[in-house]
Amino acid sequence: MLPVTLTVNGERQQLLAEPRTHLADLLREKLNLTGTHLGCEQGVCGACTVLIDGVPQRSCISYAVDCDGAEITTIEGFDTDPTMAKLREEFSAHHALQCGFCTPGMLVTARDIVLRLGEVPEARVREELSGNICRCTGYVGIVGAVCATARGCAPRDSAAPIAATALAAAAVAAPVETAAPRAAQPLTGGTSLTETIAIAAPPDQVWDAMGDLPALAACLPGAEITEVDGEAIKGRMRVALGPIKVAFAGTGTVSLDAATRSGVLRGAGRDGGTGSSAEGELRFALTPSATGTDVAITLQWRLTGALAQFGRSGLVADLVRRLAAQFAANLQARLAGQAPPAAPAALNLFQLLWAALKARFGR
Repeated sequence: MLPVTLTVNGERQQLLAEPRTHLADLLREKLNLTGTHLGCEQGVCGACTVLIDGVPQRSCISYAVDCDGAEITTIEGFDTDPTMAKLREEFSAHHALQCGFCTPGMLVTARDIVLRLGEVPEARVREELSGNICRCTGYVGIVGAVCATARGCAPRDSAAPIAATALAAAAVAAPVETAAPRAAQPLTGGTSLTETIAIAAPPDQVWDAMGDLPALAACLPGAEITEVDGEAIKGRMRVALGPIKVAFAGTGTVSLDAATRSGVLRGAGRDGGTGSSAEGELRFALTPSATGTDVAITLQWRLTGALAQFGRSGLVADLVRRLAAQFAANLQARLAGQAPPAAPAALNLFQLLWAALKARFGR
């Protein structure tokens, strides 16, 4: 059992959960918040949708331990929310519910649509609601209720706090303890890979480039370091999985040894949209070569949550090698005085996967 601290509907909860426990089960069985309904339990039907840090998310495929420290809002937590009150009124007026099983998740999603988009055409509302399945109504009443609620509304922040007064009171009554990030601990388990990349520049020049961490991160597609404070760093990694966009935001540590021209970077982060977490450790060492510098890299990582299956793929080694090649090319360009793009592009894993598959078939 692992400790989990959540702020649920404005109240701070300290619970114990097995690593395999999904957030929906924790909410229903430990906190008796049965308004979160379980339907397909595969993240398809949307009945279990709740807000995690203000973002609608499937609680049936989100591990509770991955949500540690997050703010959760279930259907029971919207009693003081004016947008939800209007939606409930319009759902009744438009006969937008019959058995009611899908309604909690449908309402949570609808609130996000109204606040995030404001008034939009009916076709857009249908598209936005396509991830929530209703087996009774035929959707006509639901779409009508959302359109009626959004009429005349301008886009706003859909992640606005719920019951801000209650949240503030909870924070004063039970302040969150300051703890060292998980990234400071060595990573155990997971998947590892060793690779060597060649840089056509002398080791001293490559080592100097390695010391500029924000510029170094910009050489890796989708990566960005936003803050460096001694050995502590903060950053994010944006990844595109076809239509799915994830952004792992987290903290880490870096340790550099100029005498041996080696270093260790450790980091951990979570994507609020999918509830997936990532932990990684990168060790590197520079050695002179006939053409410049060889950079030996040992990468170890672990994924949990909805994206965990990707970490077990047999194609991961090919993907990482291609990613290392892109990094080497971008670093080489930087050493030659060619600046990378100002905004880091998201890492497109589908493109890398397709390239890896073509290479395998070619062999």
